[in-house]
Amino acid sequence: MERLQKILSRAGVASRRAAERLMAEGRVSVNHATVRELGTKADPARDDIRVDGRRITLPDRHVYLLLNKPAGYVTTRSDPQRRPTVLDLLADVREYVYPVGRLDFDSEGLLLLTNDGTLAAQLTHPRHGVPRVYEARLLGVPDARDLTRLARGIRLDEHKTAPSHVERLRVAGDRTTIRITLREGRNRQVRRMCDAIGHPVEQLRRVAIGPLRDPGLKLGQYRPLTDDEVTRLRQHVARQSTDRPSTGAEQKHSGAPGARAVAKPGFRATSRPISGPARRSAHRSPRPRRSSR
Repeated sequence: MERLQKILSRAGVASRRAAERLMAEGRVSVNHATVRELGTKADPARDDIRVDGRRITLPDRHVYLLLNKPAGYVTTRSDPQRRPTVLDLLADVREYVYPVGRLDFDSEGLLLLTNDGTLAAQLTHPRHGVPRVYEARLLGVPDARDLTRLARGIRLDEHKTAPSHVERLRVAGDRTTIRITLREGRNRQVRRMCDAIGHPVEQLRRVAIGPLRDPGLKLGQYRPLTDDEVTRLRQHVARQSTDRPSTGAEQKHSGAPGARAVAKPGFRATSRPISGPARRSAHRSPRPRRSSR
């Protein structure tokens, strides 16, 4: 006997947290009886477990797909507004897979889809802090102080974002491209952080998920992960959970009030080129002047 949310996660229906929402919405049944109680247990080998009337079964094998999502697709299995979803790009995939994490409608880049609920939960839980790397083209030219603000954290929804690594890649006229590495996944986080410093995102692309990268994968295309990539992804998750200090997002998740984020050594803003006074101001605050008598 297992908890229903764990069974749904192992079946690739949704993450455990999303499975709890399905139960709360009355969309899950066991032996034709709707179940809303989160502590309910069932036997996947003997019980008739259904989501939205569709009987679920545990997968014979785990599937891991890497998709280069184009803009204009919703990162979900279905959309009430009938917008295109990332599942529309996987027309020939027969297995029941779902996206791990989110990538907003207007953004593009790498997205992992799987029916491995355990790995999906690890990748999305703040405790593991798996880094996601984004390249963003911004309006205007942020200075060293702006980049340092991004790296140290921006207050969103009354909570400061965890420290990140920020690097200015290039400037072309009144547009700037930066690379930012996050270890948490708030809704539209990169866009909202850049709005906060006065340089809105014009284009956003995710280029890495932990150790996963594939610059040759074209927009709209997908491919299965290799066995080596799956192994490295699991190792990366395990290493991050033991090596990384707690973040504010994790402490909030665990219910610790007023917890402060701790920066991992080496996570700071970098910008090319920065020199002279601008460089000094990016890394230390000016000393207060002594009043003369």
